[in-house]
Amino acid sequence: MAAEAARVSPIYGLVAEFDNQDDILAAAAAARKAGYKRMDCYTPFPVHGLTEAMEFEDARVPWTIFIGGLTGMCVGYGLQFWINCIEYPLNVGGRPYHSWPSFIPVTFECIILFAALTAVLTVLGYSGLPRPYHPVFNTPNFETASQYHFFLAIEARDAHFDIVKTREFLESLHPLAVSEVEK
Repeated sequence: MAAEAARVSPIYGLVAEFDNQDDILAAAAAARKAGYKRMDCYTPFPVHGLTEAMEFEDARVPWTIFIGGLTGMCVGYGLQFWINCIEYPLNVGGRPYHSWPSFIPVTFECIILFAALTAVLTVLGYSGLPRPYHPVFNTPNFETASQYHFFLAIEARDAHFDIVKTREFLESLHPLAVSEVEK
């Protein structure tokens, strides 16, 4: 029932504001322990241990880059094989048409090229960038997230989200403020 209400809810979620990294670490760990999964932290600098506290695991990026590298390997080697053995074979100095050692440098460079391009596009795609607007930008004092304050956002789409209970939970963590953010 709470999950259905969250889908049609006009709010994005609740955001708690903290003034130091120790508090955001403790809050993220407590929120995860309480069962919240759809949450995010916004900090002015990387906080060591925050992804572990949130138990954030996403293996999509490395696997996508690996597949991009394999694609580059197949394209690089296949193109050379096609040109040298099928489309335009030349007998140079009696060497075989399929001289695989000479194919290795170009194949390696294609692996690097495809993996790098896949990495850039994958990170942009999975993070939803460019994103000129996000509902959390409407949080009071959110402009200080790039300077000196730390924010923990729990989304209304979370299965454990209940506006009253989640607000009470966040207030029990002793933040500077708890704000309701509209979509």
